[in-house]
Amino acid sequence: MWGATLSDIRPSGTDHFGRTLTGSGVLRDIGWLATCRAEGQQADIHPLENAAIAWHGGVIDWVGPQDELPVEVAERETHSAEGHMVIPGLVDCHTHLAFGGWRSDEFRRKLAGENYLDIAASGGGIRKTMRQTREASSEDLIAHCLHHLGQMTALGVTTVECKTGYGLSYEDELRVLRVYRDLTEKTPLSIVKTLLAAHVVPHTDECNKNCYIQMICEKLLPAVAQEGLAQFNDIFVEEGAFTADDARRILRVGQSLGLKAKLHVDQLGDGGGGALAAELGAISADHLEFTSAAGRKAMAQAGTVGVCLPFASLYLNQPPMNGRAFVEDGVSVAVATDFNPGSAPSWDLPLAMMLACTMSRLTPAEALKGATLIAARAIDCESDRGSLEPGKRADFVELSADNVDEWMYHFRPNVCEATWINGNRIH
Repeated sequence: MWGATLSDIRPSGTDHFGRTLTGSGVLRDIGWLATCRAEGQQADIHPLENAAIAWHGGVIDWVGPQDELPVEVAERETHSAEGHMVIPGLVDCHTHLAFGGWRSDEFRRKLAGENYLDIAASGGGIRKTMRQTREASSEDLIAHCLHHLGQMTALGVTTVECKTGYGLSYEDELRVLRVYRDLTEKTPLSIVKTLLAAHVVPHTDECNKNCYIQMICEKLLPAVAQEGLAQFNDIFVEEGAFTADDARRILRVGQSLGLKAKLHVDQLGDGGGGALAAELGAISADHLEFTSAAGRKAMAQAGTVGVCLPFASLYLNQPPMNGRAFVEDGVSVAVATDFNPGSAPSWDLPLAMMLACTMSRLTPAEALKGATLIAARAIDCESDRGSLEPGKRADFVELSADNVDEWMYHFRPNVCEATWINGNRIH
């Protein structure tokens, strides 16, 4: 498919989310390039050596061996990768980007032996961040998000999924979604928005669980759909949060309004979350540390992406998701940071990829495809990003590593030499 593909690309102009695409050029002198196309298994990243990429209007229109570069694109503005490795722009498909404050005190408490549920019961955890987020102005939230996004870009991240879940009221959940909407005009990264109002129930003196679920279903979800503020509707199914029946009710209402289903499941125990995600036709199920073999098989049959979040396992000192078993059972596994102020206070996606190798037993190639094409699949934008092939966005990253095995094995704080978005060098 390489070389003779200029007539196969779609017209340039806008991306999957309606944003204007810009940029035209050629990147030469790529020592090793991972295309990460969909064909084959998760470990198949379809690498090329001594390669080049060409793009026009922010969209790739040629990828292949440099000595086969067509004359009609070779005359464009040329950039040199100087022998660097090149990969698709990284996609972080699970973050809780907007929040007020941090919870460093809880890190110390966990190390001293307190568990996640004990800390939450004492007034910490998600409800503590809820209070801090409500106290923060929208301007402060935007400023904090932009800082985090800048750090992510420097690591090679080009698309970020952003969840709510720390407002936990009608007004504050909408406010955080509007913060994400406003971010799209202030950053070159793509922002994908997810409603996670069903994170936990706020204090019962505000509203009990039945009251809160009724508010989500009858008031909040219709408002989100009417304003077009989110693409996805998520829920945390766990002890101290919500039940499987709660998930059925909330996610089905969201689906009726056009919001695709996601779930946080099986993080602290096997609650049948994998099978529940398959039953509901969820695009992804995330965490999955305790998912059974039956749950994995149900997800494989349903085509639900499993999202590996190794930072949460690391910080909570829990067994990690068995990524090897998911891959062998036919589930596509994405890798993400779960960036949040409590259980995963890091936005470093390459580090999460390395931990997915060492803790969850993915190979480096599987982790790379999991943070590019499969992560894009988990947020329904596989059609225009996640791989380097004609018709996809010109989002790619130059890394000072020889290949993906060497990158993950000889891990260093940051080997990103350049981040390109829509064919423009951003970092």
